[in-house]
Amino acid sequence: MDIRSFNPPIRTLMGPGPSDVHPRILEALARPTIGHLDPAFIELMDELKVLLQYAFQTENALTMPVSAPGSAGMETCFVNLVEPGDKVIVCQNGVFGGRMKENVERCGGVPVLVEDPWGTAIDAGKLEEALKAHTDAKIVAMVHAETSTGAQSDVAALVKLAHAHGCLTIVDTVTSLGGTPVKVDEWGIDAIYSGSQKCLSCTPGLSPVSFNERALEKIRNRRTKVQSWFMDLNLVMGYWGTGTKRAYHHTAPINTLYALHEALVILKEEGLENAWARHRKNHLALRAGLEAMGLSFVVKEADRLPQLNAVTIPAGVDDAAVRSRLLKEYNLEIGAGLGALAGKVWRIGLMGHASRAENILLCIGALESILGDMGAEIKRGVALPAMQKALA
Repeated sequence: MDIRSFNPPIRTLMGPGPSDVHPRILEALARPTIGHLDPAFIELMDELKVLLQYAFQTENALTMPVSAPGSAGMETCFVNLVEPGDKVIVCQNGVFGGRMKENVERCGGVPVLVEDPWGTAIDAGKLEEALKAHTDAKIVAMVHAETSTGAQSDVAALVKLAHAHGCLTIVDTVTSLGGTPVKVDEWGIDAIYSGSQKCLSCTPGLSPVSFNERALEKIRNRRTKVQSWFMDLNLVMGYWGTGTKRAYHHTAPINTLYALHEALVILKEEGLENAWARHRKNHLALRAGLEAMGLSFVVKEADRLPQLNAVTIPAGVDDAAVRSRLLKEYNLEIGAGLGALAGKVWRIGLMGHASRAENILLCIGALESILGDMGAEIKRGVALPAMQKALA
């Protein structure tokens, strides 16, 4: 086999992640590598914490990127906060609530599921019933932005309810951070995690996390050792603490952290509120085009994530064939459905740098062309004008 340098095709990424990476971020990756205890790198780490505090809207001292993808951020929260025997109420309305349950079980905890139909937001009434039925519960875990469905839940209300019953909260914001409001301190979230590759438009491989004092108190007073050495926050904070002296823990992914730093600088330059508004505006333009064509959304508008759109596949249309043609003919990637929605929906992302008018134009035009060619029952010639009207 003659193996040479790998040169990837140039794609437009409009799936559930990763998203298009901003050119400035790609340039940051190519900067010279320095040591992970170099004084200059320590300065970058301090700046990263400040920038993440801005993105999360928090003053939590323990705010940092875990050196692994969002799934490791999830695991960091659970292995540090859940001890054997702890009862944890898990709100599940899609794939990633299921992964939370799996984490609880692997930590030796006892999961109590509060289930809602896929494509709907978490029902606060069901959570309240579970809290009343399980007064010994210690933690409530929930997904803010369910990537498998595009549904967004009212985390502020759910956290308030959990606290009223004496529970700590763990919140998944992998798909929401930077694209829709996330307000850690205002909402009182105790532990939160996200990912670098969605609305932050960075490369995959890092998971921003943040823990407040209530969460840290539980971690400090654990009866048992954290089951993961790598994710034990008592050890990691020796490296991600404050000041110029840092204890060696692991070799950080230096160039990837350059990239995250640049991504967060770009977010700060745009302003969080402006980023949220841009994602919302572009969602409305995509919606206008798709609905004019005759396509419909899985999630009702009030609960819909602007940056991740689950669209029902028209009757008789081959899901995989459409996605394959989009990739081959237009270099455009959209996502397939997961779990209960596999083969039933497309997941169209408008995240970070990918949330641009030209991407929506490409997506709408390509879908109309391919679906029309396949004989799908759609309205032709009206989607692009509807999209452009919404943008204007």
